[in-house]
Amino acid sequence: MGHHHDHLHLDPTSGDRRVSIAIWANGILTLAQIVGGILAGSLALIADALHNFSDMAALVIAFAARKIARRPPDSQMTFGYGRIEIVAAVINYTTLILVGFYLIYEGAMRMIDPPEIQGWIVVIIGIVALLVDALTALLTWSMQKHSVNIRALFLHNLSDALASIAVITGGSLILLYDMRWVDPAITIGIALYILYLAFTEIGGPIRTLMLGSPPDVDGQSVIDALCDVQGVEDVHHVHLWQMQENTAALDCHVVTTEEGWQQLEAVKADIKAQLKARFGIGHSSLEFEHIDHAHQGANLYGHE
Repeated sequence: MGHHHDHLHLDPTSGDRRVSIAIWANGILTLAQIVGGILAGSLALIADALHNFSDMAALVIAFAARKIARRPPDSQMTFGYGRIEIVAAVINYTTLILVGFYLIYEGAMRMIDPPEIQGWIVVIIGIVALLVDALTALLTWSMQKHSVNIRALFLHNLSDALASIAVITGGSLILLYDMRWVDPAITIGIALYILYLAFTEIGGPIRTLMLGSPPDVDGQSVIDALCDVQGVEDVHHVHLWQMQENTAALDCHVVTTEEGWQQLEAVKADIKAQLKARFGIGHSSLEFEHIDHAHQGANLYGHE
């Protein structure tokens, strides 16, 4: 059974101003958190700063990628530049993974020998961070409904807000009960959450770069739909992939009956209409073979 996919698209330049504001807000916050973390001796605050910095870097990369992705195809990039956003996402998640492991190491070292921490500085900067994280999430809220990349940024900022709440809680416990071990413990908690986000989200961009089938398209359903078209006998050498984030594509060999061969344009038009309506596949390259001269023993997928 096929599925219908509506891919909504924002105006290409919409959201650039909001992303710019989010970049500046996160940049200023990162500096404030690093300075505050050093002054307060709080690793949790520095951990949150590194998370915010990685988010700021992600915003910068996404902003640049959005600009580059709008370039039209040329002789050097015949498919266009849209995949730069996928590359940017892989870079972002890889950096997050490295940051996460580093923070776990630092947190473990601090658990062994907890340092003196100035709780008030931690609490005040944590509150400022929470406000900035909320602002950034608000700026990207409407955009994330139409873009997987922007949604990833939105989720990161949401996780930042949770991390800020954790930092405020840790600072309060230090002030009230002198529980210094809480700071590195929260650091490790933040790091584990960063790793969880990165590992669960990096698979999608890697799948796209590896020319994997679109995750929301059932390959067997596509094949069944093609074979159900009048005049089609069989298909082989099927390639299902994504040109860009939300653009599914197909190329395959279509074996036609004698009747289908006589009405090739009608068969092709029917196939393309089915692909678009049922699976949201707007780009397809089809090679037709007459049933009497079809490739024998061809693989269903691939081209060997």
